[in-house]
Amino acid sequence: MSEPARGRFRRTAFVLTTSDRSAAGTREDASGAGVAERLEALAFTVERSIVADDQAAIEGALKEAADRHPLVVTTGGTGLTPRDVTPQATLAVVDYEVPGLAEAMRAEGREQTPFASLSRAVVGVRGRTLIVNVPGSPKGALESIEAIVPVLDHALETLAGPFEHGLEAGAAPDDDGGDDGGGGGDAPGDSTEDQHEFGRELPPVGTGDGD
Repeated sequence: MSEPARGRFRRTAFVLTTSDRSAAGTREDASGAGVAERLEALAFTVERSIVADDQAAIEGALKEAADRHPLVVTTGGTGLTPRDVTPQATLAVVDYEVPGLAEAMRAEGREQTPFASLSRAVVGVRGRTLIVNVPGSPKGALESIEAIVPVLDHALETLAGPFEHGLEAGAAPDDDGGDDGGGGGDAPGDSTEDQHEFGRELPPVGTGDGD
């Protein structure tokens, strides 16, 4: 798989392992190490930490990491047991979810095992930081990361801004308010909808601009 183009955002990431046993030092943090190694291969400078399966501790670690990094990846705590509280902690701190990325990770996992449907992994945004939950198994964690690699840079670059629909104080939109064709496409100031041409009406087949 070809690597994505390097974006204009700061390429740092935080990998947070949530595991009672890893936090107690009774189990090696193989999933955290694997995720960090993959992100480093994608040219991220990675910081790592481990916390127990405690919702308050996870929330605190996520908030602190999001203040310093554009990407935060958690590994572990996405299953069905009462101690699997990473999704709850993530939902408590994000401003909004990015369900398409979570769905993509589960879809990729189902190609390997039907048990991937049991993952409650969440992907969301806090401020300008993308927070991604992946499973605690090293294999599942890496499969989840690979599922979002093709769009990861674009997502982080979009979050880095500036945002067209969140203009700085004193800034003005185009004079005529219309689409003059200038500065369109993937310019950093365009909305995500503009970048992907979502919602744009296409001309009828067989017509041209001069008709």
